[in-house]
Amino acid sequence: MEKQAYTVELHFLGRQPHVRAIYDRLLEIASQFCTLREEPKKTSIHLSNRTSFAGVATRKDALILTLKSTTDLRHPRIVKHEQVSAKRWHLDLRLENPDQIDREIVGWLRSAVELAGS
Repeated sequence: MEKQAYTVELHFLGRQPHVRAIYDRLLEIASQFCTLREEPKKTSIHLSNRTSFAGVATRKDALILTLKSTTDLRHPRIVKHEQVSAKRWHLDLRLENPDQIDREIVGWLRSAVELAGS
């Protein structure tokens, strides 16, 4: 059985154009903090440096950004909190517009990059 090849472009088929704009903005910011690798998977795109620091799942009109964290952050913007190990959390944010990527989210993204070993 041949392994399916996943691409970044496949994740944006049938999505609103602003979903790609959100993703491109995330890449632009994350690349300021590290040498960024995009790793497309079946259901998401992993953003990595030495290891993955974020995951991106596309929706028709939004993007779900999952960030790694050492702690749980209780904040209205975080729509899901998942403790994945004793010292690791995955925090999900729903982004519907590139302008939502403000200083606060940039700070969380930077912390996730640092956690992954930039």
